[in-house]
Amino acid sequence: MNIFFKSALLLIVAAFLGECIEFLINMVLARELGEEGLGLYMSILPTVLFIVVIASLELPISISKFVAEQNVIFHRSMLMHALKFATVCTVVFSLLALWILPIIPVFERYHPLVPWLFLCLIPIIAFSSVARGYFMGAQKMGKIAFANFLRRAGQLILLMILFMFTSFESEVALLVALCTLIASEFLVLSFLFIAFLIQMRVLKREPRANLSGSKVRKSLLEVSIPTTGLRIFHAATFAVKPFFIKETLVRAGMVDSLAMVQYGKMAGVAFTIGFFPAFIAHSLLIVLIPTVSEAYSRGDTARLRSLLRKVMLLTAIYGIPAVAVFYFFAEPLTSLFFENSPAIRYLQLLVPYFLFHFFVIPMQAYLIGLGLVKDAFVHALYSTVFSFVMMYVLGSTPSFQMDGIILGMNMGAILLTFLHYLTICKKIEVNIFLKKI
Repeated sequence: MNIFFKSALLLIVAAFLGECIEFLINMVLARELGEEGLGLYMSILPTVLFIVVIASLELPISISKFVAEQNVIFHRSMLMHALKFATVCTVVFSLLALWILPIIPVFERYHPLVPWLFLCLIPIIAFSSVARGYFMGAQKMGKIAFANFLRRAGQLILLMILFMFTSFESEVALLVALCTLIASEFLVLSFLFIAFLIQMRVLKREPRANLSGSKVRKSLLEVSIPTTGLRIFHAATFAVKPFFIKETLVRAGMVDSLAMVQYGKMAGVAFTIGFFPAFIAHSLLIVLIPTVSEAYSRGDTARLRSLLRKVMLLTAIYGIPAVAVFYFFAEPLTSLFFENSPAIRYLQLLVPYFLFHFFVIPMQAYLIGLGLVKDAFVHALYSTVFSFVMMYVLGSTPSFQMDGIILGMNMGAILLTFLHYLTICKKIEVNIFLKKI
């Protein structure tokens, strides 16, 4: 348990620094790209996430789970097979991307080079996923923490250098911003893969046993396929959401360009502020997956119960004060981006959405560690359908508009949280008050 909290604390500190840098990145983007440019940037990010999910095949999760559950003598053999698997996936996905990316209508409002820029993400993400998965499973969280920090620090430095000494037209400025995003991922790959190759040499000198490629692929895919399906679903809905919201607002009587600007302020300002404390939840997720997997494989239900109580308590300790600050200090926080912005009201209305997501993220890690990925997918499906229906019904009403969109999002987050929580409680045999049944 001490290792868990030390690892979590290390990731939380690094993630806090990274989130501070992310805050600065979005401020730079807001200043350099303008309201419409920021809206376009935020609208294409879900597509980036979708490509990342496909390219990674959730190998960080499946590899970390395998490493946590298996003896160290099998690690090198498994990693060699994982690298071969990642190479095959890179070739296949790159060929598919060459065919699909140029014809996706989402890119029509962007520079012609943007689809080819995203093509570079596939090999970068695929190979960094293998290294990331190993370090997560081996509880070498220092490297994961530095990699997460390096991504944001690298992007901020590149943005400041490029925009400080050169001025760009709006379309090119957006392309440059996306280039810095891809370049930061390459920096992460360089660091992680060098550290990974050094670790592979260390494992080569240790006692080891070989595993068959088919066995490794089967073990990885048993986790990767359902987890990737879950992430693809999240990424797909996230990618569709900006355009769904825009069309819903237009149906309510809002002008098309204004609808895009409003979404940009919600995603670029309210989301940036509201999800700032989520670095703690994501840090817990990284540490929880191998920890829960190991405890569950040993049948240590007492440790699982104790861990869940502490994680829920920690989430409440930071989550409730955080959303209280968002609600009461919405105006000075949003004014860091735009003066007199409707994002003030958006941030206040989104308080339930942020709070419940702080709980959802570590609970999703619990479900993965307990082998309940299918349950997590079903929960996501139910809550997303419910949320989209409510967003459409309320958001398309002229008297609600963006307020209705946010109310629908809040309802979906609440439903997802309770579905996850009740399933975990049932699995580890505790009641809703976390008392043993």
